[in-house]
Amino acid sequence: MIRLSIPVRQALAKITLPVLMAAAFGLMLLGKADTVMAERARMALSDAVAPIYGVLAEPIARLREVADGARHLLSLASENARLREENEQLRKWQAIALALDAENGAFKANLRWIPDPTASFVTARVVADAGGVYARAVLLSAGPNHGITKGQIALDDRGLVGRVTEVGARTVRVLLLTDLNSRIPVILESSRGRAILTGTNGPRPRLNYWTEGVRPVEGERVVTSAEANAFPAGLPVGTVHYSAQNVPEVEPAAQLGRLEILRLFNYGLRDALGPEAPGTGQAERRH
Repeated sequence: MIRLSIPVRQALAKITLPVLMAAAFGLMLLGKADTVMAERARMALSDAVAPIYGVLAEPIARLREVADGARHLLSLASENARLREENEQLRKWQAIALALDAENGAFKANLRWIPDPTASFVTARVVADAGGVYARAVLLSAGPNHGITKGQIALDDRGLVGRVTEVGARTVRVLLLTDLNSRIPVILESSRGRAILTGTNGPRPRLNYWTEGVRPVEGERVVTSAEANAFPAGLPVGTVHYSAQNVPEVEPAAQLGRLEILRLFNYGLRDALGPEAPGTGQAERRH
C-alpha cells in the first residue's frame, strides 16, 4: 500500500473538488453541444439492453400466468364448495317438495278434489302509458280477433298487474292495481287474514279492512283471494311494507314502472266490470 505524505494528501484534497466540478461542467457542455450524439448514445444503450429485457419478460409473463392460474383454481375451489352446499340444500328442498306433493295428491284423492280448469291467455305488448279516465292504466296492442274481454287478469312475469277495463278492435286498456279505482280482495299469506287492496295513485296500494285480530306483518307476502269470484286465488300481488305514517301498504311484485309484455288470462270469471265489482270502483278523476 502506497503511503502518501501529508502535503500530497492535502494537495489532492484541494484539487479533487475542482476536478469533479470541471468534469461535470465539461459533460454539460458536451451534452449541450451535441444533443444528437447524446440521444444516439441513449438509444444505443436502450438497444443493447432491449434483448435482455425481452429474455426476462417471457419468464416473468409465465410466472404471472401461473399466479393467475393458481388464483383462478383457488376461486374455483371455493365456488365449487359453495355450489356443492347449495346443491345439497336444493336436494333437501326437492325431497320436501316431493313429499308435500305426494301428501297433497293423497289429500285431493281423499277429498275427490276437482282441479280448476287451466286458464287460457293472450300475450300483448304495452304501447302507451295513457290512462284515459284513469290515473294508472296502460294501453296494450292485441291485434285483430284477439278474443280479450273485460275483467281478464293481467300479469307480467312476476305477479299481478291489474284487470282489463276497456276493449277495442286492436287495443285493450288495463287498469293497474295502483290506480285509485282499483279494489282487489287479497289474503295475507302467513296469517291467512283477508283484506282489500286499494289503489292510491301512488307506487304502492294500501291494505284496508283486514280481518279483525290479524294485523299485516312487515314483509309478509300478499296473494289474491277468490272472494266474490272476481280474481282467482293465489296470484302473487306483493309484500307488506309499512309507510312512514305506519300505514300498511303493498310493494307490488310486478314491475309496474317497466311494463313491456303482459299476459291476459281468462280464468272463466265474470267479465262485467261495474262500480260494485271488487276489481274497480267508480271512475274518479285523474290526479
